[in-house]
Amino acid sequence: MPYAHRPVLLAEVLHFLDPQPGEIFVDATVGGGGHSAAILPRLLPGGRLIGLDRDAEAINAARESLAPFGAAVELIQANFKDLVRVLQSRGFRAVDGLLFDLGVSSYQLDNPERGFSYQAEATLDMRMGREQELTAATIVNTWPESKLAQIIWEYGEERWARRIAAFIAAARQKAPITTTTQLVDIIKAAIPAGARRSGHHPAKRTFQALRIAINGELDALQAAMEQLQQVLNPGGRVGVISFHSLEDRIVKRTFQRLSGQCTCPPGLPVCICGRRRVLEPVTRKPVTPAATEIAANPRARSAKLRVARRVLKEKDGE
Repeated sequence: MPYAHRPVLLAEVLHFLDPQPGEIFVDATVGGGGHSAAILPRLLPGGRLIGLDRDAEAINAARESLAPFGAAVELIQANFKDLVRVLQSRGFRAVDGLLFDLGVSSYQLDNPERGFSYQAEATLDMRMGREQELTAATIVNTWPESKLAQIIWEYGEERWARRIAAFIAAARQKAPITTTTQLVDIIKAAIPAGARRSGHHPAKRTFQALRIAINGELDALQAAMEQLQQVLNPGGRVGVISFHSLEDRIVKRTFQRLSGQCTCPPGLPVCICGRRRVLEPVTRKPVTPAATEIAANPRARSAKLRVARRVLKEKDGE
C-alpha cells in the first residue's frame, strides 16, 4: 500500500524549530518525509537534512518524496538511539536542529501486514524494523504470565493488566495466538463488560504496551535524550512530539534536568548536585494541536510538542 502519513503539528514544528538557510537538521523519525519536506526549503541554500528511520519501508517512501531536494538530503535506516554514532560515521559532530515524531505511523497502523492495529485482521507482528526477530506473537505466546502483566501495566497503564495476562496465558494453552483479532477477542473477554463500554477501545492499551516492549521504544527514547548534549550545536533546537504520557514524561524530565534545575534538598547553603545548564525551554508547556487539526486528523489529538534550545554558554546560560 502507498506510504501515507500526515505530519502532526507541522506549523508549530516550523515555528519553534525555526530552520534557517545553511543549517544542518536531523529528522530522527523521517517516516514518509512529511516534516522533512517542509523543513528542507528553509535550510536552502547550503543546508542539509539527515533523515533516520528504523523502518526500511519508511526510508524508501522518504527517498521518493524527498528526491527533489537531491544532495541536500541523506537518508539512513537506523534507530535514533544510535544518533551520535550514526552522525559521526557520516562526518557530523553536531547539528542545528533535531526532531523526533514518536510512536507508530499512520502507514504502520493502516497496513494490515504490519500487525499494529487492533481494528484489522493481521498476523501478530508490530515490529518497526522487520530485521529484528522479536514479534508480538513471540511475546504473547512465550513470555511468562507475570511478565505479560508487568508490561501491560507499565507500558499500557492498563488497570486490567493481570486479568488480561491470565486470559492470554489460558488461551495459549489451547492453541497459539497468531492474529490480532484473536488477541482482541481475548482482551475483550478479560475486561468486564461495564469497563468495556466506556473510554477507548478495550485493546488499545494492551496493543500499545506490546508495541513498546517489542520495539524497545522507551529505552531508545531515553538513550536518544541522553545524547542531546553531544549532538546539538550551541543555539541548536530539539523538538519532540509524543503521543502518550510515558514518552512525554521522559522528555519533560530530560529537559528539566538539562536545564540545570537544582535537585539539592532545601536549606543547603550551597548547591552540591552539580547540575549544569545545557538546555533552555522554548515551549514552557507542551504545545498541542488546534481544534482544526484534530478535526482534519483525529490521530493528532493526543500529540504534544516540547522544544528546547542548546544554550550558547553553559556557565551563564547566555
